[in-house]
Amino acid sequence: MSLLAISDLTVRFGEAKAVSGLSMQVEPGEIVAVTGESGSGKSMTALAIMGLLPKAARADGRIELDGQELLSLPEPELCKMRGRAMGMVFQEPMTALNPVQTIRDQVAETILVHGAGSRAEARTRAAEMLDRVGLPQDRFPLNRYPHQLSGGQRQRVVIAMAIALRPRLLIADEPTTALDVTTQARILDLLKGLVDEFGMGLVMITHDLAVVSDMADRIVVMRHGEVMEQGPTARIIAERRHPYTRALFEASDHAVDLPPAPPPGPMLELRDVVRDYRLPRRKLFEPARHMRAVDGVSLTINRGERVGLVGESGCGKSTLTRAILGLEEVQGGSITLDGEPVFTGHRPNLSARRKMQVVFQDPYGSFNPRHRVGRLITEPFHLLPSPPKGADRDRAIARALSDVGLTPADADRYIHEFSGGQRQRIAIARALIIEPELIVFDEAVSALDVSVRAQILDLIADLCRKRPLGYLFISHDLSVVRSVTDRVLVMKSGRIVEEGRTETVFDSPAHPYTRTLIEAAPRLPDLDRSAAHAT
Repeated sequence: MSLLAISDLTVRFGEAKAVSGLSMQVEPGEIVAVTGESGSGKSMTALAIMGLLPKAARADGRIELDGQELLSLPEPELCKMRGRAMGMVFQEPMTALNPVQTIRDQVAETILVHGAGSRAEARTRAAEMLDRVGLPQDRFPLNRYPHQLSGGQRQRVVIAMAIALRPRLLIADEPTTALDVTTQARILDLLKGLVDEFGMGLVMITHDLAVVSDMADRIVVMRHGEVMEQGPTARIIAERRHPYTRALFEASDHAVDLPPAPPPGPMLELRDVVRDYRLPRRKLFEPARHMRAVDGVSLTINRGERVGLVGESGCGKSTLTRAILGLEEVQGGSITLDGEPVFTGHRPNLSARRKMQVVFQDPYGSFNPRHRVGRLITEPFHLLPSPPKGADRDRAIARALSDVGLTPADADRYIHEFSGGQRQRIAIARALIIEPELIVFDEAVSALDVSVRAQILDLIADLCRKRPLGYLFISHDLSVVRSVTDRVLVMKSGRIVEEGRTETVFDSPAHPYTRTLIEAAPRLPDLDRSAAHAT
């Protein structure tokens, strides 16, 4: 008998089907990857298994866990199974954790809710689970709160909560999407180790085939709620029988056709930039302590040049970005754009600031949902001494939207009416509308599925052909950085430890840290592509 057996599962919202006739099995100790684009039904399948579907949804078919049918169980019975028989690791750990509870209490709560021990026993067990996921008490005090941890550490806390009672089935919904490559590798190794140690079944939901290519035993490929193909991982990767599977693999390995870089001419220059943060005192009369987030960084970005910035979480990338954009003042060094300082005195220099724009990781979170697109993308006009009005404003909106593959009519719609990829296009339109010289892409494609990511990267390359656009591309996805940059900077502990032409750095890394990043990056097996078309 299979650990998890799903037969003809259909999830409906009214007449619309989010999942249609899905059947799959998971055996004890087996890792099954469910992959596909956004909207393919992956997460709805996971929520149906956990009994967490929205109230408007209706599920039909059968879901059996160790022979027990789940869809017909009343809510109190499902509550008893969640955490004990089946656990779930959610995509965004910060929203899955309670910000006012310590990490030990949050893991212990799972044990207490199921009556699996006294408070003291639960706290002891919580400490053991946190140690098991790589958060030992001597290095990570158990009285810390979620905001005091990095993204990878928070993800480990969520995993500790999910495995506290050693459930037979674990569902991990995009557990590594927002993590840097080394943290991602550690989380994947952790999940594989837990499967081996506990003998649990793992359902890994992901849009990144490279992540699961050497981890999953079987792959289930979904599209529009239906299973296109499923089978052993080695066969799926080698044969890729369905056209959609082939399209996913091609998008994962997508190479961008960048236009040649213009002749070098300095635009953005940083010289010995230092940024410190004051740390809280541990004792009443203790001298002030500081943490150096950026430590003597010097770099130059030439006009029209495409530069990548890579490094682990906490290396100083975001702090450096805020300093470049004039959002944080530095304690030492200088930052100039076209010879103008980004800061004058203690205030940002708007004359330099208007020549830079930024595209954020989460487009939905960076927009006001109450405003229409036309107003949203004209927000940068406040930086101009005399912003366009009337017909000139309408023409600027129409051009910006057309340049990113949308229509002028989209200016009258609200942001919630667009898909994730379309929202990112709108974010790029907002950055382009005042025709800046430099755009900072801050993890701008990390949350997108592979096919949408390929479209956005092609869009960026096309914009470089249309406009004299230079950009700083910050990402933890090394394959993306390799395809869309001319030069790459590698950052560690607040310093630039290596820089050079992108191909040179990736093919012949000089610094040990760069080699570590490249080795940790997931990659698809280098197979003969003709095998994909053999059948």
